[in-house]
Amino acid sequence: MFDLTPFRRRRDLTPADFGRDFIRDFFYPESWFDFGFKADIKENPTEYIVEAELPGVNKEQIVVEFRDNTLTISAEQNEEINEEKPNYVRRERRQGSIKRRFYVENANSEKIDAEYKDGLLTITLPKLKEDNPDNYRIDIK
Repeated sequence: MFDLTPFRRRRDLTPADFGRDFIRDFFYPESWFDFGFKADIKENPTEYIVEAELPGVNKEQIVVEFRDNTLTISAEQNEEINEEKPNYVRRERRQGSIKRRFYVENANSEKIDAEYKDGLLTITLPKLKEDNPDNYRIDIK
């Protein structure tokens, strides 16, 4: 149960650890599933814009849901490599999944739009029009 934290490996660069880490990194490269994905949320007067970086993922592998003011972005990646040569068979499988949730207040769930292009998922969440703003004057009787 050692080396469970991936960041610790980079701190220990002793000669004995170098060979082990080199071999592990070469044969078992880390993917973005190990650390999550970068997401930015912008706000303007009419909408929220969420930009999530999901490089190497197909659009069909991404699921976007909105429920109870919570935006959920999840992705699953399955990869299988088959290589056959005389007297040699190689099969590698790798899979991973990731999910992130964001609380988004005052979004119109019926008009949410999502677009995925070049590894960037852009989700536009229009704001609800507020008929009764939070701050208003109360007349005293």
